[in-house]
This record gives sequence, C-alpha cells and structure tokens, in this order.
Amino acid sequence: MKKKLYQELVDTHQRYLSRRHFLQEATLGLGALALGTLGCAGESQQSGTQHLAEKLSHYVPRARHVIFLHMAGAPSQLELFDYKPTLDKLDGQVCPPSFLEGKRFAFIRGVPSMLGTRVKFGQYGQSGAWVSDLLPNFQNVVDDVAFLKAMQTDEFNHAPAQLFMHTGHARSGRPSMGSWVTYGLGSPNDNLPGFVVLVSGQSAPSGGKSLWGSGFLPSRFQGVEFRSKGDPVLYVSNPDGVDRELRGKAIETINKINRKEFEEVGDPETLARISQYELAFRMQMTVPEATNIEEEPAYIHEMYRTEPGQRSFANNCLLARRLVERGVRFVQLYHRGWDSHGSNDFESLDGGFLKRCYEIDQPMTALLTDLKQRGLLDSTLVVWGGEFGRTPMQENRGGITNKFRGRDHHKEAFTMWMAGAGIEKGITIGETDEVGYSAVSGQAHIHDLQATILHLLGINHEKLTYPFQGRDFRLTDVHGALIRDVLA
Repeated sequence: MKKKLYQELVDTHQRYLSRRHFLQEATLGLGALALGTLGCAGESQQSGTQHLAEKLSHYVPRARHVIFLHMAGAPSQLELFDYKPTLDKLDGQVCPPSFLEGKRFAFIRGVPSMLGTRVKFGQYGQSGAWVSDLLPNFQNVVDDVAFLKAMQTDEFNHAPAQLFMHTGHARSGRPSMGSWVTYGLGSPNDNLPGFVVLVSGQSAPSGGKSLWGSGFLPSRFQGVEFRSKGDPVLYVSNPDGVDRELRGKAIETINKINRKEFEEVGDPETLARISQYELAFRMQMTVPEATNIEEEPAYIHEMYRTEPGQRSFANNCLLARRLVERGVRFVQLYHRGWDSHGSNDFESLDGGFLKRCYEIDQPMTALLTDLKQRGLLDSTLVVWGGEFGRTPMQENRGGITNKFRGRDHHKEAFTMWMAGAGIEKGITIGETDEVGYSAVSGQAHIHDLQATILHLLGINHEKLTYPFQGRDFRLTDVHGALIRDVLA
C-alpha cells in the first residue's frame, strides 16, 4: 500500500516537471535548487493575500502612473503633426524610384503617386509646434508636450506592430508593458488592478488581448479590461440569489482548496489564482465607485465631451483620470479606426480619418488639462501614438490607385508625443526629410521608447528581468537606449 502511494506521488510530481527543468536539476543538483529558491522566493512564497504589493524601484522615479493612448490602426502623422509643404507641391506626381527600391510595403505595388495633405497647419504655443487644423483643441496644450517625430519600428502590419509596441516582440506570448511595470513596481491600491485596459472605437485592436496579456509572468500581472458601458468589469456583480456574504464564503472555500493544492504541488500560478479571487471580491466594492463617471460635475463632462453609459474615447479618458487618481499604476487606452488606406470612406483621409480626429481632439486635450489642474500631471506620464506611420504616397493596392485618399503602412518614420512626469515641455525631437518619408535626425526605436517609459518609472530596463525557458527575458529584449533629449 505504501509503495503504491509513493509511486502515485512520484508520478504526480513528474507531471509538473518540464524536460528542461529536469535536466537543469539533474545537472546542477542541490546548489541550483538553493539558488533558485533564493531567486524566486518573492514570487513563489507569497500567501496570495497581497495582490500587487508596492515594490522599490531601481532609483527615484519621476512618474508613478502611466496613461498610454494608443491609436490602433496608425494615424497619419502627415495629416496631424509632420508639416511637409513640399509634399503638397508633389501631389499627384509619380513616386521617385529611390523611395521604392529595396523596400517592402503592406499593400503598395508598382509605382504609386505622391499624395499631398490637403489640410492646413499652423504653429502654436511658445514652442511653435506644428499642428494641423484637425486638432484645434490640442493646439492649446502643445507647450506641455514633447513630440517625437522620427519614431521607427520593425513591423509594418497591424497585429505584429501593436504587439511589438506593447510587448517588445512581434509574436504573442510575451508580457505586455503594463504587466512588466506592475511586476516590477506593484500597485499603490490593493483594491483595484494595477493594470487596466480601456477600449473604444470600431472594434478590438488587431493584436487582440495579447496586447495586455501577462505572457510568462504570473497571470495576476495581466491587464484587466474595464468597460464604459454596462458592468465595468464582466461578472463583477453577483448573480441573482447570491449576496456578498455568500460570495465571500464561496471564495474562502475555493481558496482553501487552492492553498492545499499549492502546498502539495508548489505551482506559483495557484497563488496567482488565489490573489485574483481575492482581488475580484474587493473589486465588487471599489470598481463601481471608481468607474462611476456620472458623479463628475457638469463642467467636467463638458470639458471631456463625455456621454455616460456609452462606449467612447471621451468616457475612457475621464475614466483614466479617475483610475490614476485612485492609484492604478498603468492605464492603457485603445481607440480603433485609424487604418486610412483609402479603400472605402471609413478608411479615407477625407472620411473616417476626420471623424477619428474629432473623437480624440477634445478628450485627450481635456485629459492633459484635467491632470495638470489637479496636480496629477507631475506624477503621471501620458504617451500618445499608433503602431507605425503612413507613407507620403497614395496607396495603390494591387497596383491600382484606391478610390479614396489613403496612405499605406510605414515603419521608418512616424510621430508620437509624451507629456507629464519627467518630460521636457514644449520640445520637438527628431526630423524627417522634406516629404516625411525617412527620418534624418533624432531617430528613436520602439525599444528606446519602452526603455524611457520604464526609466521614468524608476526602472532600469536592463535589470527588469524574468527567468523563463532557461534564460532571463526583459521588455526591451537585448535592445533599447534612453531617449535622453525628452527627459526634463
């Protein structure tokens, strides 16, 4: 009987060992076991009662919170911030061969024509920043913003480029930036998720939920999607016939079983499950209040142009302010619908693009203004941008010019902006050539942007690592350098 029981325990234990793990343990023996215990004690031995306890940063942070405004689909920098009068003069002319030789595009085939902007630009603020008339409200806050006009990425299709922007890798399976941040720093509020995601626009972003997944990090670090319409979090309300006391007893019983499972097996993901159950129970009390934008005064709704109860970018901007006000570490907004190929009116620079500009202009301006007047901009980093830019040529899908005005994907030069904690105000970094095709100075790569965001939070991007499959991984992989000119 004892022999049979012993064999069952051995079989159970072996099911939880990978071949890599077995070889490592067999080779390095007890020394590796001891070192491994020292290295992962903070993660594996937690009781599960503290979801995301705050941790010390590598050095004094400038920012405590991040709001990342991602324009999913990639807005055209040439219609918003990168003023190119020469491009307007070349409108309709044949694209120079030098722009096409050795280049790959998502949809352009053959020889396209150059495409002028047809929008008016002006210089605003003491900084004299160029902004088009499609963003009339944003023109008033440019002195609080740092523009990065020579951003570059490795990817020219939406899903890989979005994954690259937020996880540092073009394929799914890596932790998102918000997950890395909450893994490294924890969260000031144990009753709300440390990483919250808000989605608006046409549909979910092309990269899917992997954009806010935790990858190989414990699952408690993944982003939690909040909704501006209906229940703020799916299933946050108790079902009919179940009160809070009964729900609490159920969770307590489930977690007793989970703790027993952890004692027997030692799988740290069981602890993540325990903490998530406990967080969900606390969120039933905190989330309804945190997401109730209706309690905001009338002038705030007018400032943001919000419509409580609707799914909108404006609502999400106001909700983002409320969340960082309550200690949420990383808030990620996705606003879909910026894919301006010109294949139909929705994807036209003269159609859907204009509507997207109207949808974001007032709310994102209000967000900066609101954070500033509340003293929150000094501790909150705001980042805006898409996953790549747009070509100065008209898209000619299949070699045939599209019916509507539109531009193809472009990875070699696009514009992003940053504002808030630790950011130099009213500056422009980087420059593109006279038609906005190539970066000629101040180039910054996506890994550089990621390194800079982590730096402002007090994290050394080279030291924030996690062991997985035999090596240490990090958000910036083996790349990344600080964009020092943007730092105040």
